[in-house]
Amino acid sequence: MAEPMLKIDNINVYYGAIHALKGISLEVYPGEIVTLIGANGAGKSTTLRTISGLLKPKDGSILFEGKNIAGVKAHKIVNEGISQVPEGRRVFAEMSVMENLELGAFTRKDKDGIKKDLKMVFERFPRLEERKKQIAGTLSGGEQQMLAMGRALMSRPKLLLLDEPSMGLAPLLIKEIFHIIEDIHKEGTTILLVEQNANMALSIANRAYVLETGRITISGDAKKLAASEDIRKAYLGG
Repeated sequence: MAEPMLKIDNINVYYGAIHALKGISLEVYPGEIVTLIGANGAGKSTTLRTISGLLKPKDGSILFEGKNIAGVKAHKIVNEGISQVPEGRRVFAEMSVMENLELGAFTRKDKDGIKKDLKMVFERFPRLEERKKQIAGTLSGGEQQMLAMGRALMSRPKLLLLDEPSMGLAPLLIKEIFHIIEDIHKEGTTILLVEQNANMALSIANRAYVLETGRITISGDAKKLAASEDIRKAYLGG
């Protein structure tokens, strides 16, 4: 079997005195969609923030393509090929759509490549092209989610971290966002997805990990977990 692209081994993360992640280990292989599901406060976002360098683990390792990135600064992790779409979208509200996308490519020097990727983002999100001069803070929630995803893609990531992409969106928009996630995956980007909507997440993922109060309690094939009685009761509404 191929080596994992991302291998987290026994990391512990604290917020002050609070032990947020308790010895978490997980793997993501090239070409997979892996999802983390669990209740609010289980540690899903904390896991992503630790991978992307916004939080530092107390111990344990995070190997990305064989290199330990635990505690490496966030902008350097973007250079390594990991990009995060944060929870709540976090677009630069005072800037235009175009400026947000250009900022996504801030670590790159290849002008032609950036132009090509901008074209790709506009093909995938035609609404962003229509609104490229618009101030990002005035976009609808769904459009801001698309912008946050487009901005992350502008760094041309090998691994895309998605934190609650369906949060606060209408059901039709959630479907659209999930179709886009599948398209991004089909074009070769590996994805680690944190999602409250466990049904949707399990329907597109290859494998899943269930987090409960900072620990991984179950992991396995996403379709099997979706069919499991216990998971259905706990996360899928019966």
